[in-house]
Amino acid sequence: MQTVNIHEAKTHLSRLVDEAAQGNVFIIAKAGKPMVKVLPLSDGDLEGTEKLGFMSGEIEVPDDFDSFSATEIISLFEGKAK
Repeated sequence: MQTVNIHEAKTHLSRLVDEAAQGNVFIIAKAGKPMVKVLPLSDGDLEGTEKLGFMSGEIEVPDDFDSFSATEIISLFEGKAK
């Protein structure tokens, strides 16, 4: 397993990430001390990370959402609060 120092990792991060994604695991060391292991993610690692649409069907957006309380908001911005 390859060990790279942190400066080299910063300099060649894109290449190292591409290599790790292909299965070439490596370790990043700081001052000669191993700090982290970089390895590819598996499909199981990504479960539960999908956020887009996670509340689909659980909330309703009113039809007048874009204009809801528009008059009151405009009054507040113009300094004419009631």
